[in-house]
Amino acid sequence: MHFDGSLTRAARCCLESTEAEEKLTATASAVEQWRSGSLEIDHGTGAGPPFAPGYPRALRLVNPLDVPRRRLSNDKGHIAAVHALAHIEFNAINLAWDCVLRYGGMPSSFYEDWVGVAAEEAFHFRLLMQRLVQLGADYGDLPAHDGLWEMAEKTSGDLAARMAMVPRFLEARGLDVTPGLIEKFRQAGDPSSAAILETILSDEVGHVALGSRWFRHVCRARGVDPDEHFKRLLRAYTRGKVKGPIQTQHRLAAGFSDSELDYLRSAAAKR
Repeated sequence: MHFDGSLTRAARCCLESTEAEEKLTATASAVEQWRSGSLEIDHGTGAGPPFAPGYPRALRLVNPLDVPRRRLSNDKGHIAAVHALAHIEFNAINLAWDCVLRYGGMPSSFYEDWVGVAAEEAFHFRLLMQRLVQLGADYGDLPAHDGLWEMAEKTSGDLAARMAMVPRFLEARGLDVTPGLIEKFRQAGDPSSAAILETILSDEVGHVALGSRWFRHVCRARGVDPDEHFKRLLRAYTRGKVKGPIQTQHRLAAGFSDSELDYLRSAAAKR
């Protein structure tokens, strides 16, 4: 698969790819060509992001309240839990490529970072997709919701808001809940899924840290205090509604400040 030396063309192709194997193949090709130096940063050529990312034709997007229950106490709930995790990772591939495509004029290290995230999210998705097959299902068999992408659209015009609300808010929620999920899978007699989540958790700390890095980069460029701006954005986009618990160790490693963690804990305690 060739992209005529264009990073934006590669990112758009990956983002718009629909079927799982198609998106994984496009991502692998784009990552290889970027790392070999075959792709150039070429924003400003009119290759803007599409209205929506590609999803498998079999996948039905529904209201979050209509997503199947994910209790590990029975086979259907077990599959639903792994399917939901796979959908998060599939969305994460789209979100990484959208960052590459949407935000021009950034340092080359910005694109290096998010191409790398796309590669790791694709690896996570493949692991979960393979686990689904082992459980007798496939990605797209169950409905899923589109909350991650909806937030990406809401924040699309402001890179600081995008970094704050997607990697540092929605994706950082995984740092809080994944340790508990790992233990639940172990207790359910599924060490294979638990091991996959351990890999994902380790990588996701780094992904959220990149969100912190680039959020603070934009704040510095604008001359605003990053801690206070993060709190303002949370109030603007979530009305300060934060779910607990807040996992301190992983969030500190992902670039959260003590001030931000105090605010998150305080907001979560009010729910």
